[in-house]
Amino acid sequence: MKILITKAYPHAIAVIGFFLISLIYFSPEVLEGKKLNQHDVLTYKGMSKEIQDYRVKFGKEPLWTNSMFGGMPAYLVSTVYPANKIRIVHQILTLHNFKPVCFVFLYLLGFYIALLFFGVNPWISMIGAIAYAFSSYFFIIIGAGHLTKALALGYMPPIIAGVYAAFKGKITIGSAVAGLFFALQLVVNHFQITYYTVLTIFILIIFEIVRAVKQKEFASFIKPIPVMLLFVVLAIASNFGNLWTTYEYGKYSIRGKTDLSTDKENRTSGLDKDYATQWSYGNWETLTLLIPNFQGGGTADSKLGTNSKTYDFLKRVQGPGEARKTIKQLPLYWGPQPTTSGPVYVGAIICFLFVLGMFLLKGPVKWWLFTVTVVSILLAWGRNFNILTNFMLDYFPGYNKFRTVSMTLVMAEFAMPLLAILTVKELFEGKIEKPEFVKALKYSLYIVGGIALIFTLIPGAFFDFSAASDQQYISQGGSQFVDALRQDRETMMRLDSFRSLIFVLLTAVLLYYSFIKKIKTRNALIFLGLLVLIDMWSVDKRYLNGDKFVTKKESKTPFTETTADKIILQDNSPDYRVLNLTVDPFNDASTSYFHKSIGGYHGAKMRRYQELIDYQIHPEISELIGTLRSKPSMQQIDSTLEATGVLDMLNTKYIIINPDGAPIVNPNIYGNAWFVNSYDLVNNADQEIAGIGKVNPGKVAVIDKQFEKFVNGFKITPDSSAQITLESYEPNDLVY
Repeated sequence: MKILITKAYPHAIAVIGFFLISLIYFSPEVLEGKKLNQHDVLTYKGMSKEIQDYRVKFGKEPLWTNSMFGGMPAYLVSTVYPANKIRIVHQILTLHNFKPVCFVFLYLLGFYIALLFFGVNPWISMIGAIAYAFSSYFFIIIGAGHLTKALALGYMPPIIAGVYAAFKGKITIGSAVAGLFFALQLVVNHFQITYYTVLTIFILIIFEIVRAVKQKEFASFIKPIPVMLLFVVLAIASNFGNLWTTYEYGKYSIRGKTDLSTDKENRTSGLDKDYATQWSYGNWETLTLLIPNFQGGGTADSKLGTNSKTYDFLKRVQGPGEARKTIKQLPLYWGPQPTTSGPVYVGAIICFLFVLGMFLLKGPVKWWLFTVTVVSILLAWGRNFNILTNFMLDYFPGYNKFRTVSMTLVMAEFAMPLLAILTVKELFEGKIEKPEFVKALKYSLYIVGGIALIFTLIPGAFFDFSAASDQQYISQGGSQFVDALRQDRETMMRLDSFRSLIFVLLTAVLLYYSFIKKIKTRNALIFLGLLVLIDMWSVDKRYLNGDKFVTKKESKTPFTETTADKIILQDNSPDYRVLNLTVDPFNDASTSYFHKSIGGYHGAKMRRYQELIDYQIHPEISELIGTLRSKPSMQQIDSTLEATGVLDMLNTKYIIINPDGAPIVNPNIYGNAWFVNSYDLVNNADQEIAGIGKVNPGKVAVIDKQFEKFVNGFKITPDSSAQITLESYEPNDLVY
C-alpha cells in the first residue's frame, strides 16, 4: 500500500497542480461567474437555436434545421448521441464542462500522460505539460470559441503516445490508451485535428518500418498492429453515427467534388485551392515560434501604449483622449494572412531545448519529431510553398477536405515540446558527457540566441514592416501615420526578440550550472518549470485575459432582438425566409437566431448552395444594394426585386436594411414550393447554374440532363388555380 501511495503521489500532485494553474489563469473572472465572450460560441448559439428549441420542446433530435442557408442537416450543427457512453469519460476529463478551465486542464493532463509513455519522470513531465498547454495558439482558439478544436488538441498527445508505446512493447496498455483517447477525440468532432493526429502517427509508422527493416525485426513491428486496430475499430464504432452522417454529408458539402467544370486549375476533389489555402502561414512568419511579435501579433487587438510613435502622431491629430481609443484598434499585424488573432508561439525556451536536442539526442525518435516539425511548417506555408501544398491537395487522401492550412502547426506544437522535454530528461538523468553537452549548448546558443540577437539589433536590414492594409491609409493621405505605425512594428519585433534572447540565456545558464552540479537537480527543475510558465503565460495573457470576459447575464443573451426582428416575428406564417444586409449574410449567424435565414455561418455549407451564392445570389444582392445606395423610392426597390428571381425562389420575404427600422417586404416570393409551367433540360451543371439566372424560376425549372430520367416524357399542364400551402412546420417535419 505504501509503495502504491508513493507511486501515486506525484500524479496526484500533477492533477491538482494542473487544476489550480488552469483556475488561477482565468481568475478572478471565473470565480466571479463571468463567461468568455467568444465569437464562435455566439455563432454556434445563433445557428443552433432552432435545434435547441426543438430538442427542449420535443425531447428528440430534429436532424434538420431551416435556420441557415435555406436548410441543412442539424447533425453538422448540434446533435446529441445519447447511446455513446464514451461521453461519460469526456465529462469527467473536462471537469463536467467547467469552461474555460477545462480546456487548459485537458491540455496539461493530455501531454502529461503522453510524456509518461515516453519514459519521462512525473516531475519533468509536469514541466512538459506546461510547455505544451501554454502554446499561444491553444489559448487564442479558446478566446475565439473554437472549443471542439481545443478539446481535440487535449486528446491528441495520449493518442500518439499510446501508439508509440505499443510499438515499444507496451502493446495492450498503449493500444488501449490510444484507442480510448481516439474515441474521445472523435466524440468532440473536430476531424481536422484528428487528421493531423493521424498524420503524425503516419510519420511515426514510417520510421518504425525503417527501423524494422534495418534491424530485421519485422515481428516487433507487426505484433502490436492487430491489437491497435481492434481498439481503433472500437473507437470508430462508438462514434459511428456521427462519423457516418458526416461522411455521407461530406459528398454534398463544399468539401466534396463539384459538378461544375469552370476554374479547373483551382478545383480539387474537396475544397477549392484558394479557399483551402486562404490562411497560409508566411515563410518569415514561422519565426513567431521563437519571437511572438515577430510580425506584429494579432490583427484586431493592438498592444500599443502611450509611449508609441503612433500615439504621439495621433495625439497631435486627434487629441490625447481619442488617440488612446484609436491605438487599441490598429492593424499591427503585417504578415501575409488575411487576418489573425495572434501568433503561434511555442516558446523561446522550447525552441532552444528543441535545437539542443537535435545535437544531443540519438535515435529515430529525434528524427521522427524533427520530421513532424518540418512537415508541419512546410504544410502551414500553404500557397507560400505551392509545390508541396498542391501535391497534398491533389493526391494525399483527405487533405483537401480541410481549410486553414496554417493549422498544421499543431503538429509542431506537439513535436517541439516533446523533443525539448526528452532532451531535459537525458540531461537530468546524467546520460550526456560534459564535452558533448558544452559543445551542443554553445551551438544551440549560437543558432537560437543568434536569431533573437539579430532581430533585436538590426530588424530593419530584413524588413520595411509594411502591411497590405497600409495602402488604404496612404491613399487617404495618411503616410505619416503609416510611418509611425511601421516604426512601432519594428519596436515590437525588437522588444520581443530581446525578450526571447533573455529567456534563452537564462535557460542556458540554468542548464550549465545544473550540469556542473552548482544547482541541485530539484531546484533546477523548479526554476526551469517557472521559466517556461512565465515565458508562455505572459504571452498568452496578451490574447486571452480578463478583457475577454462578460457577465453571466450578458452571455445568456447572445443577440439582442432589433426593431426589424420584432416586426418580422409578428408574421406567424411558417413559410418565409430572411436576408439581413446589415451583416455579412453568409458569414454571420445572428439572423439564424431569430429567423429562417438564407444565409448563416458554417464551414461546410452544401456545395450546390455555395455555388448558388457565388453565381446567382451575390449578383442579385449587389444589384439590390446598388439600388438602395441611390436613396430610391419604393417603386424603384420593387422594380429591382422583380429581377431577383433566385431570392424569390428562396422565398426571401423580408430583407433587413436597417436594424432599427422596418424590413423591406418582397412581394414576389414563390412560397416553400410552387408549380412551374415548363422545364428546360440543359447539358451540364455549368448551363444549369447559369440558366437559373436567365429564366423566371417561378415559371420555368432548369434541369441538368443527368436528372433527365426523373422527368423523362413528363408533360406539364399549367393550372392557374393550383396551389401548394405549408400547413404546419417543424424543422424536420413540413406538412403541405
